Amino acid sequence: MSHHWGYIAVVFSAFLFGIGTTLYKILLGSASPLFIAAITYLAGGVVLACSMLVRGGAKVPQLLRLPTRKKTGLVWRDIILVLLVTLFGSALAPTLYLVGLANTTAVNAALLGNTETLFTIGIAFVFLGERGKAKDYAAMALLIIGAVTLTTNLSFQQLGTTGTFFGNLLVVSGSLFWGIDNNLSRLLSVKRSLLQIGSLKGVLGGGLLLAIASLVGLQPIPSAVSIAYLVIVGILSVGLSLLLFLFSLQEIGAMRTGVIFSTSSLFGAISAFLILQEPISVIQIFAGLLMLFAIYLLSVPAKK
Repeated sequence: MSHHWGYIAVVFSAFLFGIGTTLYKILLGSASPLFIAAITYLAGGVVLACSMLVRGGAKVPQLLRLPTRKKTGLVWRDIILVLLVTLFGSALAPTLYLVGLANTTAVNAALLGNTETLFTIGIAFVFLGERGKAKDYAAMALLIIGAVTLTTNLSFQQLGTTGTFFGNLLVVSGSLFWGIDNNLSRLLSVKRSLLQIGSLKGVLGGGLLLAIASLVGLQPIPSAVSIAYLVIVGILSVGLSLLLFLFSLQEIGAMRTGVIFSTSSLFGAISAFLILQEPISVIQIFAGLLMLFAIYLLSVPAKK
């Protein structure tokens, strides 16, 4: 299969995740972020699990042009990886990020959240031995520059850490755990079914977040309509987005997938402008175009 499908998948995954962030904001004022994350993770995971159980569900990977894996039982190595992925990516990372966000500014959190890309690349480079061509590193640099420009609008005077160092540290810590999660998921995707991995991460992660949110007494979802809304968002922005992300990890590696996924900030800004009517500047539009060019540069085969 051509690796171009890997690039297409991660861009579409970033699109679904980006617009999902905007859709979450509609309910953030009336419900706890942990409850919102729990419902969406559970919805995405349950749908992926059901797609494997219902009649004809085994054909889903072929319909999505996803490679299949031989069905084998989980060995201890896989179980440990699944538990680590759930702990790092579905519990520690969002918890640290959200607590950090409560102790720093939204601008700081947006910029520092992009360190997930750097952690993903660094871990893949050091521990997984992933390498790229000169044009790949140039494209990655352009993507990071574009993401930073998009999230800050070049207003760096707002990024002072006075009184917010603890919050900033927690945001970076959450991004580190997401970077670890991305690389561990890549190891799982080598021989495990993508639907299996996605459903386990969604169900286990969502269940764990729901338990944490209930134990600490956070504000629950206000109504059945809101829950139904979050279920739909979860199916698209968690379930399908996660499936496509895992496929990209498998096809083009953690390094390229992590960098390209940073375009979710671009899609988030555009959807916020269209749906929430939040302002977007000329600088941010230019940054978005720079990121799209970087994706094109990254996907073009290197000359031999």
